[in-house]
Amino acid sequence: MRIALPALFFGVLFATTPVFAAPCANLTALRLPATTITAAGVVPAGAFRPPEPRPAALPADELRAFEQLPAFCRVQGVIAPSSDSHIEFEVWMPVSGWNGKYLGVGNGGFAGSLMYWAPGIYTSNVPTVQSALMAGYATSSTDTGHEAPQTDARWALGRHEKIIDYGYRAVHETAETAKAIIRAFYRRAPAHSYFDSCSNGGRQGLMEAQRYPADYDGVIAGAPAAAMTHLAAGFGEWAIQATEKDPASYIPANKWPAVQAAVLAQCDARDGLKDGLIDDPRQCDFKPRVLLCQGPESPSCLTAPQITALEKLYAGPRDSHGRQISPGLVPGGEAGGPVDWALAVSGPAPGQSAIDGLGQGWADLVQNPDRDWRTANVEHDVDRDDAALEQILNATNQDLSAFEARGGKLILFQGWSDPLISPLATVNYYESVVARMGRSDAKRFTHLYMVPGMPHCFGGSGPNTFGTTMLTALQHWVEKGAAPRAIVATKYRTNGDPASAIVRTRPLCPYPQVARYKGTGSIDVAANFACRAPPRSRRP
Repeated sequence: MRIALPALFFGVLFATTPVFAAPCANLTALRLPATTITAAGVVPAGAFRPPEPRPAALPADELRAFEQLPAFCRVQGVIAPSSDSHIEFEVWMPVSGWNGKYLGVGNGGFAGSLMYWAPGIYTSNVPTVQSALMAGYATSSTDTGHEAPQTDARWALGRHEKIIDYGYRAVHETAETAKAIIRAFYRRAPAHSYFDSCSNGGRQGLMEAQRYPADYDGVIAGAPAAAMTHLAAGFGEWAIQATEKDPASYIPANKWPAVQAAVLAQCDARDGLKDGLIDDPRQCDFKPRVLLCQGPESPSCLTAPQITALEKLYAGPRDSHGRQISPGLVPGGEAGGPVDWALAVSGPAPGQSAIDGLGQGWADLVQNPDRDWRTANVEHDVDRDDAALEQILNATNQDLSAFEARGGKLILFQGWSDPLISPLATVNYYESVVARMGRSDAKRFTHLYMVPGMPHCFGGSGPNTFGTTMLTALQHWVEKGAAPRAIVATKYRTNGDPASAIVRTRPLCPYPQVARYKGTGSIDVAANFACRAPPRSRRP
């Protein structure tokens, strides 16, 4: 049954430890720096219900999954490192069956709530306190210092300290506080601490490795919004130039399947296998003009203004001097969601896409509440606002030597079909670490896995469920010194639901390697592929 899924989340096969814990309720008396514990008590098995408001799209069976939770000690509190800080957090600890480890989880978008659930149905790629607890971890989450929907950044207006909390401080303070609470409850510290998240949560993971290398022994950072200032400003420029400056350039959601079909017709077989996936879209030199309407406009073709808009999306936002603000998107995953180009670029109508909403959030972050971001001078904002905010928001420091020196391990992953955070941005960050630290040194502590056919964090046309395997690989690397190689990803008939049929498995290879078919056996079985060096890229 589908509601049994949480018991499988992060089912890492580590021996669990009997718990000889201090009384949970006594933790309200714990004194920690700048911290007030507001509540502590044991939640009986199956009794927890997530608070309102809940996402409108949250399925009923995902709500019922909370009924599968074991008994746990729930600690709620507030951290106030500054006079304008109010960082809410929770720590959940199994009453029995603790695996001896701590797993911190992150937030998407502009945060604003605790991570009770992931944005996608049945995806082990985006952990939550629920899934972590089910796997035996002590775990924590924070709202990063404000309460708001993940797409809303109005909380930042005139609140510099709250921007600092969101940028890096809240996750660090929560990690230190959580470990102290875990130590008080179990009367011993966690043997190892891990952080695992995606999107803004991936940025949080990188920030931890860069700024606070002692917080976590291992970090998984998926689709990290690392260069956030340029990324967010780029959202605005993208929306303005590619979809809004000329109303005729707007590409309706029903046209993206035709775009993807044209891309695959040209580039699918270039990796040696026609399988509906492009292993490395940089090898695809797709020209959108092949889709130009030769007669009346229809969902199967693009008008000239729409082709220009698509070319700008692939090229990426640039300033008036041609300077790249952030990398462009890559061809091959325009349709097939759930977070596809229809949602990210088109939305239900002009001005209602995800990049529109994130563009407005950027305007709030840079403290311009009265401006219309659609008519703003993005070039000026990049020059001005990066200098003020990059040290707070950007997780782009290539020097991870302190993290490496204490034995830290970092796994990055990114979907090649991501329409929100360009996959090229993650590749560029990884390559910058390699350039700074040397390829042999970098390989000793960090790997990047690129996922063909996967959009933002989960879902898509390719094998896209791998979180359990990836977390297991990270822990083997940290605890046993065994560096991961290929990580097997699975595509289920129902998005990420292990109770549904397996459609295809495929190895994810440490970048820059790609999976190559051995020539015999089913192309839907991972064992029939091997990781090989790729051909030279055609795209910078």
